Amino acid sequence: MRKADGLFKLIGLCLLAGVLVAGMLFPVVGAAGVMSNQASETVEKTSSDLADIPPPLVTTVTDNTGKPIATLYDQYRLPITENQINEATKWALVSVEDKRFYEHHGVDWQGTLRAAVSNSTGADTQGASTLTQQYVKNYLINVVYRGDTIGQKKAQEQSIARKLKEARIAIQLETKLTKQQILAGYLNIVEFSRQIYGIGAAAHAYFDTTPEKLTVPQAALLAGLVNNPINNDPWKHADKATARRNLVLDRMVDNKKLAKADADRFKAEPLGVVPDSPKKPPANCIGAGPEAGFFCQYVEDYLLKAGGMTKDQLYTGGYTIKSTLDERANHEAKVSAEAQVKKTQPYVANTLSLVKPGKDRHEVVALASNRDYGQNQDAGQTTYALPTGVYNTGGAGSTYKIFTSAAVLDKGIAGIYSPVDLPETYTSRVFTTEKGGCSTTPTGKPRTYWYCVGNAADYSKTAANATLQTALATSPNTTFVELEDRLGSTGPAIDMAKRLGMRDTMASNAGGGTVDPKADRDEKRLSQAEFYGPRGNSPGFGAFTLGFSPLSGLELGNVAATILSGGVWCPPTPIGSVTDRNGKPVPVKEAPCEQAVPEGLANSLAVGMSKDDQPGGTSYAAANGVGWDRPMIGKTGTTQGNVSATFVGGTPQLAGAAMTFKFGGGQGGICDAGPGNVRVCPGGGNIFGGKAPARTWFGAMKNILDASQPVMQLPAPDPKYMGGGAR
Repeated sequence: MRKADGLFKLIGLCLLAGVLVAGMLFPVVGAAGVMSNQASETVEKTSSDLADIPPPLVTTVTDNTGKPIATLYDQYRLPITENQINEATKWALVSVEDKRFYEHHGVDWQGTLRAAVSNSTGADTQGASTLTQQYVKNYLINVVYRGDTIGQKKAQEQSIARKLKEARIAIQLETKLTKQQILAGYLNIVEFSRQIYGIGAAAHAYFDTTPEKLTVPQAALLAGLVNNPINNDPWKHADKATARRNLVLDRMVDNKKLAKADADRFKAEPLGVVPDSPKKPPANCIGAGPEAGFFCQYVEDYLLKAGGMTKDQLYTGGYTIKSTLDERANHEAKVSAEAQVKKTQPYVANTLSLVKPGKDRHEVVALASNRDYGQNQDAGQTTYALPTGVYNTGGAGSTYKIFTSAAVLDKGIAGIYSPVDLPETYTSRVFTTEKGGCSTTPTGKPRTYWYCVGNAADYSKTAANATLQTALATSPNTTFVELEDRLGSTGPAIDMAKRLGMRDTMASNAGGGTVDPKADRDEKRLSQAEFYGPRGNSPGFGAFTLGFSPLSGLELGNVAATILSGGVWCPPTPIGSVTDRNGKPVPVKEAPCEQAVPEGLANSLAVGMSKDDQPGGTSYAAANGVGWDRPMIGKTGTTQGNVSATFVGGTPQLAGAAMTFKFGGGQGGICDAGPGNVRVCPGGGNIFGGKAPARTWFGAMKNILDASQPVMQLPAPDPKYMGGGAR
């Protein structure tokens, strides 16, 4: 350094010291003559920020009993009180960072002048910041300007203006807080690396203990870390961490807070940190584990989308979120899903979503998958929201016949006991298709191809006495396309899909993605409701009732809950309650429940769906396999090429949907050779909704309900929707 530079720097620092001396009088005589009104306002605002902007805390997610299942955080912080600071921690920190902490009033004039002289002469740079000043700086960096790179840079810049402002705020703090309060504030804010902030979290993460139980060498290590936590990381740089700890012990000896013999003994001890890495919980839903992770993810997604929270609020607010997760039900759902499709089975996902019916809430109690929730793809893990997201899974198949049936009831076209046709094939007179249909126009004229459909089974033996109720149980495709013809378009069925619960599903585009309202009208940019609705008679859309479009398995399960709630739709909520860091209730913005369809229609539709588990029904084998003996509603579904299959059903106490679908690739359909032997196979598969999906649903529901729920009857049908007689 040139002498001239050193001289100018010394002069500048002396001026700073003079200003700071004047600043010491600020609390008494005010700002006049010390700095401009604007600068004074800046100091006041910063002081206010320190008082009004709380530090980030850990948000805890619990199950429905209050048992914690996961933590969400940006900064892992466990706040402490003044009484939790033991003597070892206090004197280790004071000795190494601010020896005159209990003598000064926020600014150490001796240290400031010493630093000015030392820095100006080219010796090692000395900051001379007191613990109070460091508290201010750390609060600005870690709290006020968290996530603001420019603000953080300003809070650390080496300038007289920054030092002056920091010093004045420190002096103000010393007039408002006790030394012990300042020490506790500092120890709650300071960073210890690896997302660990504050002595409470550090004691747990480094030594698996609490702050009041820290030993002298442990406290010395943590006190030494605050100077440069990354450089002194004990897992990555044990030698540097040891040297820094020993320096702190020496400073404690110099400060007459530790005998030299004790310091020498402590220096000989190993660092004693927990093995391998800090002991802290995962910062997101990975911490909920392989079973509850999907539920935790839905809690987060729900609060971000419907609850009015931002991700920053969720991860820093220190909330306690009591979810509606029933761990026993979720475990049974997981066991059943995995029993049908192995967790490591390539390209096949099997999910089960369970919801409680009700007229004031639809609480989600279980969200399970054969896949474990996690990031180890080699072990079959995934963090995709398989049970809840809107995915292009291949579709729900014939479970969408529920919506055609509801629309037919609503329009008075037929009742649940009305006779219906079960032809072997059916040619639509409403829906056209571009190719592959049935040509019905004379040669030489523009050719119109009508949409044609056939059945997957022979219904000739039951056709004579078929009603809408038996059609729902046996699921002939031809019957429901014919009913769709009688509706005149897909519009009424799509409307019913939305009303009964497929709301996010119908709002997504035809590829399962986000709708772009500014773009052209094509299947990637319109919502499913728009694409299949106004253009409902366009090519191929007669297949809407056969469920070929992307969907959410949870929403499909909530459809059954709506039907069993007398037609009352409620959002499928995972939230029991939310409280803030002070234990005060936090309101969650949720869509209100609504009477989606008349109660009589819902009750009649439930009775119409009540024969699927009976002999002749598509899920009879699965129901019979577990000894099912409860009244229920149910409907199976299978898509073209057997690439996906579903089962939706419910009892008055619990409803839900199971989905088996291709996930992540694979050629061909899904072959089902029984529990644990479901896989993607070349060519067409043989899976149906009555196989793996129904077995998953019945396997879980049998165990969940048998242990705690009485047998309840379905509601009686409304004569208005019963039908009978002529078509």
